[in-house]
Amino acid sequence: MNRLQNKTCVIIGGGSVGGEITNGLAAAITYAREGADVVIVDLTDEAVTDALVRVRLECADQDITPQLLGVVGDATDDASMRDAVAQTIERFGKIDVLHNNVGIARMGGPIEQSLEDWQLVLNVNLTSMFITCKHVLPHMLERGSGSIVNIGSVGGMRYIGYNYPSYSATKGAVAQFTQNLAIEYAGRGIRANTVAPGYIDSPMIYRQISDAYDTVEEMVAARDALSPTGKMGDSFDVANAALFLASDEARYINGVCLPVDGGLVQSAVPASAPAV
Repeated sequence: MNRLQNKTCVIIGGGSVGGEITNGLAAAITYAREGADVVIVDLTDEAVTDALVRVRLECADQDITPQLLGVVGDATDDASMRDAVAQTIERFGKIDVLHNNVGIARMGGPIEQSLEDWQLVLNVNLTSMFITCKHVLPHMLERGSGSIVNIGSVGGMRYIGYNYPSYSATKGAVAQFTQNLAIEYAGRGIRANTVAPGYIDSPMIYRQISDAYDTVEEMVAARDALSPTGKMGDSFDVANAALFLASDEARYINGVCLPVDGGLVQSAVPASAPAV
């Protein structure tokens, strides 16, 4: 407990309609339970409001009353993220952790996928991180400290079966973008690391991946079977890895891409085996 005490953590894509446990919301809950002041930024008022309610509920079970701020903002819009950062600084005075969780998947290769969808995935998965870092980094540099955690994917580390090269390409770029940040700013007190989830049972797969299967049940069974552990991980597995990298416990860890995948990237997965 209290591994993030007195730290302000901004989670881009931390919202959740209906309070369902997304990867972003799991990070918000985990950070708040560890004593952080948490800023949740998401695209709609509903997603932000529902997430704030769920964080308070989950923290109340442990007699924790977190300091929270909700901001409606578009991670792909420069002015919107500038405003989100300004609201955070006005409320908390600093940003210690930037957690970039925004991401989407669209099926189809160069033949099937439209140029518009390719550009959408590029903007959401990669350009959004460029924009948030553009506005957060000056505040971290001014204080001489900060931790950036970017959520990538094992799909950006190797081919794993799905026909979604736009997703894989952007997630691979996330790892390289993060590594560049890590080395560029290491001497100025800032760390940057990537978390790369594998088979995770999160709401995203039911909305953006399930169409690749005949039924949802088939998808869950296939993904469980293809995990080296025999079962998918969950959003808190991703959040706990992010917590470690965000915290001072990882003060000498910089520029890594940490798979949270039960050993998937180390295993011999058939090329036809789809995974996120």
